[in-house]
Amino acid sequence: MKTEQLNFDLPGELIAQKPADKRSDSKLLVVDRSKGKFYDSRFSSIAEFLKPGDCLVINNTKVLQARFFAFRQSGGKLEGLFLAQLNDKRWKVMLKGSRKVNIGETINLSNNDNIAESYFKAALVEKDNQGRCVLEVPVGVGLKTILERIGFPPLPPYIKRTDDPTQAAEDKLRYQTVYAQQAGAVAAPTAGLHFTNELIAQLKDIGIGFATVTLHVGAGTFKPVTAENLEDHQIHSEFCGIDEENARLINDAKSKGNRVIAVGTTSVRTLETIADENGILKPTHGPTRLFITPGYRFKIVDAMITNFHLPKSTLLALVVSFASLEKILEAYKHAVEKKYRFFSYGDSMFIY
Repeated sequence: MKTEQLNFDLPGELIAQKPADKRSDSKLLVVDRSKGKFYDSRFSSIAEFLKPGDCLVINNTKVLQARFFAFRQSGGKLEGLFLAQLNDKRWKVMLKGSRKVNIGETINLSNNDNIAESYFKAALVEKDNQGRCVLEVPVGVGLKTILERIGFPPLPPYIKRTDDPTQAAEDKLRYQTVYAQQAGAVAAPTAGLHFTNELIAQLKDIGIGFATVTLHVGAGTFKPVTAENLEDHQIHSEFCGIDEENARLINDAKSKGNRVIAVGTTSVRTLETIADENGILKPTHGPTRLFITPGYRFKIVDAMITNFHLPKSTLLALVVSFASLEKILEAYKHAVEKKYRFFSYGDSMFIY
């Protein structure tokens, strides 16, 4: 498949800069694959399109406060994004301005523009010419402790922000699902942002089941596909898993003929990575590099809830693989005409 086939025109004003006032107030575009029809709704009304016995599979990853500032001893300002913990004293990060920083140089990690309020020191021990660096951080101070002290929500680059602390506090709350538990993501599983605790309780009351997986979303989720042919793209690796109880819940729903509905592309990748050829899950934890492209045979996912994705992205390729290129491009055209909001803080789709 040519990557250009995943391109579409999107007016800039439809890229959501803020979430809906209430999570479940976002719009919902329902796509019926068998009939080829679209229905405009609200996420708060999603129960109208679900059936008792359906099993919604949510990703309980928790977004780290992975964006941070740093200062050189000279006062020069740097901006960083935590990517991974290599061991108890080394982090892999992206560091804007690292070209000027010398190997072995100590920098001050901070959460604002004031070098006097830097909280931790770190040494630059490795770097490449693309800004990827390795920092040596204080031993004995946990990753989450440092990032909670200095970090900001790692919003994607198309969401524009100043350093307004009020806005940062709102993003810290809203760029996180209400059911986030397992810290480790550097981007949110955005399809889950539309759920409220009240909506989850309502769905459970009418017989909708919930099961949990974990996939720690990596920064590579925003990486555009630059290869001419989609299949030539090297997808990033992410850690995912499911425990015994949740595997049992999903297997039980499947055995009864009920739908397994993945909440987000991250849940889709996790389920399709772990399921065997018969669509059976066993408790598993480990990396996945599964790249779902057109022609892929889905083993377990019957329907999905997802946001509107970037052009020429691996996430759009996954959705196209599930519902066909023609249907999804038609749905996206409809969404543009109806002024749906796109991307992480945008509106949602239910595809069945």
